[in-house]
Amino acid sequence: MMHDHIVTQPVIPAGDFILRPLRTSDAGLIRLHTSDERVARGTTSIPHPLPPGVPEDFIRRAQTEGREEDVWAIDASQNGGPEVMGLVGLTRMDGGGQSEISYWVAPAYWNTGVASGAVAAIVAANPLGDRTFFASVFQDNPASARVLTNCGFAYIGDAESFSVARGVNVPTWTYSRVLESGKQD
Repeated sequence: MMHDHIVTQPVIPAGDFILRPLRTSDAGLIRLHTSDERVARGTTSIPHPLPPGVPEDFIRRAQTEGREEDVWAIDASQNGGPEVMGLVGLTRMDGGGQSEISYWVAPAYWNTGVASGAVAAIVAANPLGDRTFFASVFQDNPASARVLTNCGFAYIGDAESFSVARGVNVPTWTYSRVLESGKQD
């Protein structure tokens, strides 16, 4: 029997849904959504086809104390919606005070404001006390770029990142958002 680890991450209210730490029971919905090639191709790290055990391993890593990335499920179950509509994560960057934000939303919730709502909630809550957030999106995903600009991110340049699902480097747009109040040292 698998047990959830207690993860020191806040639950973040976000309008019609909450952002909450991952639970072992999320594996099935994460598998369902990330098995969709459209979702995998929009990320750097999700393989397609999705091998067995990937969601479970991801959840286990997200629940460890020494993790580099805090991950939240976009959960609308308190309003009768699904427990996992997507995920949003913050990966700590070298130097402290900076995190890279990443997110994916299941295709059923594309163009519904879910991604923008989740990113806006993470930025407003600033759970790691960052001074700056960074994000990169593939240039063939302008909807994901709009999520960032809608949430106050500014374009800072072009780069490229390897996509596991595509098996190639893909051109990206990089964005940043400087926050008024990071954690005071």
